[in-house]
Amino acid sequence: MRPTSNLTALIKNMQPRLNNGEYVFCTIADLSMINMGEVITMIREEEGFSIVVKKETAESLDIPYNFTAAWITLTIHSPLEAVGLTAAFAKALAEEHISCNVVAGYHHDHIFVPFQEAEKTM
Repeated sequence: MRPTSNLTALIKNMQPRLNNGEYVFCTIADLSMINMGEVITMIREEEGFSIVVKKETAESLDIPYNFTAAWITLTIHSPLEAVGLTAAFAKALAEEHISCNVVAGYHHDHIFVPFQEAEKTM
């Protein structure tokens, strides 16, 4: 499907997909300690590198974490300049008291919600 910035079309066609596994948010100072092929997403912050990896990866490397998430991909190709999609699903989840952490990829939006809320979110 070609990308669209039309909010109504984005919401109608977002087709969320629940990815298998448990994912955790971690912070590390040294990227050499991790295989970058195992990193789902990363951002450099003042305090270090925030990464999202599978829970078992963090545990095998003894990297502390405190949030275990389910990873949902909105399979609609949403352009980065589209307005309102994040606000729409964040508002819907907030009304259900579900926190969400959003990562915008080049092609898709990715939502990380508390693992125990995955089915309710879907």
